[in-house]
Amino acid sequence: MNKKFAAALSGGAALMLVLSGCGGDETDQKAGSWAKKVCDQWQPQIAKIEAANVEIKRVASESSKPDEVQKTDSAAFGTMTESYKAMAAALRSAGVPPVKNGAATQEAAAKGFETTSTGYADLKTKTDALDPQDKAKFADGLKEVAGGLKDVTKGGQDALAQLKAGGLGEAINGQKGCQVAAAPASQ
Repeated sequence: MNKKFAAALSGGAALMLVLSGCGGDETDQKAGSWAKKVCDQWQPQIAKIEAANVEIKRVASESSKPDEVQKTDSAAFGTMTESYKAMAAALRSAGVPPVKNGAATQEAAAKGFETTSTGYADLKTKTDALDPQDKAKFADGLKEVAGGLKDVTKGGQDALAQLKAGGLGEAINGQKGCQVAAAPASQ
């Protein structure tokens, strides 16, 4: 059951992998400059999200005790809550992107990351409320938490889609701070 939870959680890591890519040809210098401001602030947040996912996978083994799983997952969800919130703030602090409907694109993307942040905060609350002493109820509770992951990551996926649709995908993909290493495929 814990392995299924880890596999479901790796979907959150997949959200950030959308940012990886080779980057394109010459991008508009203004868009590139804007993307650099954003990605320089996102880079530490992306690293924290990746580290949180690694910790979740680490404790998702059969040998981990429920209290260790609860503590680790709760901490990871807390990290993700703060990281996605910081990513939204970085979008806003970078100024309006130099693309058509830049302000609307920026605001929609920031709200998407805030939605994901709020979702992870809710998962943290649900995880904290689980009773690790009752293994059966704990396992059922973890299944419920894992079931909510798809909805939680939707806001961030929508945010990335907004940026790409707004003409910023190539500029963001070209920034080193927004590129992440590809994760191994989950089983």
